[in-house]
Amino acid sequence: MAKQKKASLEGTSSKKQEQLAKDKQDNINQPLTTNQGLKVNDTNNSLKSGERGATLLEDFLLREKITHFDHERIPERIVHARGSAAHGVFELYDPIPEYTKAGIFNDTQRKTPVFVRFSTVAGSKGSPDLARDVRGFAVKFYTEEGTWDLVGNNMPVFFIQDAMKFPDLIHSVKPEPNNEIPQAASAHDTFYDFVSLTTETLHNHIWAMSDRAIPRSFRMMEGFGIHTFRMINKEGKSHFVKFHWKPKLGIHSVTWDEAVKINGADADFHRRDLWDAIEDGEYPEWELGLQLIPEEDEHKYDFDLLDPTKLIPEEMVPVKIVGKMTLNKNPDNFFAETEQVAFLPGHIVPGLDFTNDPLLQGRLFSYRDTQLSRLGTPNFEQIPINKPVVPTHNNQRDAHMQTRIPEGQTAYFPNTLGGGCPHMSKMSEGGFTHHEERIDAKKIRTRSESFSDHFSQPALFYRSLADWEQAHVADAYTFELGKCKHDAIKSRMLWLINQIDENLAQQVADGLGMTVPSKIDQPINQAIGADADVAKHQPGKKKIYLDKSPALSQAQTKFDSISTRKIAILVADGFSMKDYEKLQKPLKNEGAKPLLIAPHGGTIKCDQDMDHKVDAAIDTTESVLYDAVYIPGGAKSVEKLITTSKFIKFINEAFKHCKTIGADHEGEQLLDQTFVKNHKKDKAILINENAEAFKSALAHHRNWERMEIAKEVPA
Repeated sequence: MAKQKKASLEGTSSKKQEQLAKDKQDNINQPLTTNQGLKVNDTNNSLKSGERGATLLEDFLLREKITHFDHERIPERIVHARGSAAHGVFELYDPIPEYTKAGIFNDTQRKTPVFVRFSTVAGSKGSPDLARDVRGFAVKFYTEEGTWDLVGNNMPVFFIQDAMKFPDLIHSVKPEPNNEIPQAASAHDTFYDFVSLTTETLHNHIWAMSDRAIPRSFRMMEGFGIHTFRMINKEGKSHFVKFHWKPKLGIHSVTWDEAVKINGADADFHRRDLWDAIEDGEYPEWELGLQLIPEEDEHKYDFDLLDPTKLIPEEMVPVKIVGKMTLNKNPDNFFAETEQVAFLPGHIVPGLDFTNDPLLQGRLFSYRDTQLSRLGTPNFEQIPINKPVVPTHNNQRDAHMQTRIPEGQTAYFPNTLGGGCPHMSKMSEGGFTHHEERIDAKKIRTRSESFSDHFSQPALFYRSLADWEQAHVADAYTFELGKCKHDAIKSRMLWLINQIDENLAQQVADGLGMTVPSKIDQPINQAIGADADVAKHQPGKKKIYLDKSPALSQAQTKFDSISTRKIAILVADGFSMKDYEKLQKPLKNEGAKPLLIAPHGGTIKCDQDMDHKVDAAIDTTESVLYDAVYIPGGAKSVEKLITTSKFIKFINEAFKHCKTIGADHEGEQLLDQTFVKNHKKDKAILINENAEAFKSALAHHRNWERMEIAKEVPA
């Protein structure tokens, strides 16, 4: 019987393999078509008014492709599904009328309400927070002139140059459709197959391989508007502008080993961190900065300002700080606010306008279409979290989930029966007008040749990183490509990384047990149409127009605050109250969070017979959830800690992750049971030091000089 069953299964398996082979054969050499069977000769570029012109509404290929993509998931967001959000205010420092007439940038008396949503891109709503991924950074400003949405990320560039490629990018990075694996991870074949054939992705990709992709906290990451927008002043003069959010706490990340462990210890790590900080009154703050370029300087750079895969180095165009955003209130209901909030790049106010960035142009269509799918109605702006703070008047009526009861006889314009109302506003009355830009171009489906430099900026980014950041990038590439099964894909990627930096490519090749190829047999850049000039769109050799951009490195961040840092204080009954108070009070005074970790929950007693509430029992927490470790003295306490093995593991992991570790008096005996024993001269290992020394080491986040030694830690 068993043999018959096995034979039957084998027969079924054989038939399945035959059908798969037949289906694969049927797809070979078949032309790409629309859903109506129309053969397509370019699925990589939107239809534009000239190579660098605006995307045209008549592009039915773009609309079919993106519309289908936008409606693939209901109701969870297709991308940025995993999110956390908070309310706050934006305050302007100084007016900038010379650049824009927007009220939010000219009235310092305003406190503009905001709602900010942070998110990961690739994972589902239930995925963990510490995936290696781009983070969404979307801000809704409820201004007195209407709602403005600045919908960006924590990286200043994007993977692709044209919105036509967005469905391809996301399909490649999502779980592979045959087995729905892996979740919230880019380390798999379909993603690297796409990246290795689409070289415009390389700049954003190296950012994703850096520590920027695993931030310590939403509160400790930058935000960027990505695209080049316009600012328009009252005289009609236009400036190009890029938007930057600079965190007041500095830019900090975790290590990959920590990220993996945090996902197991607390999959809601970022969400909990943001919520707890606001509940504790430690309000996150960012300063808003602008990079402003006169319109006449549009073509003065070695890169195209309309290319969303390029940044403007701050050393070339400084960031002008103009205001501050503070998040001071958590949502009252996650679904009603965080889940139902609808951000649209097309929501702008007078004094701001778009450019012909082809990715931005596509987003202007796609985001509204997506919200129609997710929220089920064009009336999504009536949901309280999306409702503007100013009254609205128009002739739009009815539709699903209409909550208003419009009055009056007329719902059209022009009219006399309604007194001509609502009437149109003149520009002098605050009416929105687009910047007048001359367009004289052929209708064409292609990409500007000025977008073809795909190696220079990834190389600049890598050169600008500190040694420890570069090592992390090499490790990330090695890990990710090590998860790929197809050698041809890995080989293509090694060749491309070699165009960015030869030393980086060699490190990755050594980790993979491969050699860096001197050439590749298959064309690498397929981001062109079938009839386009292939040579014209191949990436050129990298250019060095700037040796380094220090602003791109986290090593240049602010190291003057320990606010909200979590310090694990390892204690048992009999710990030294004198040692504890020496550190605890100075830490709390500067906003840090000293937390008691003990062998059990409930309470413990210090050597003065006082009861202290335990914040976490050692078996319910992990070292990766804290920024530093401290062990006060007390012979009885330390004796107990030494006999509990997880305390040893806890300290070893903190050392492995380059964190500050302090101990006083008998507490040093616990360190002597760990890997720290032979490395007490480490500048972030503090024995019987004062609170100022501990705070200084903690403010520096990590001692990255320890990184090579830390690899030896068996934790």
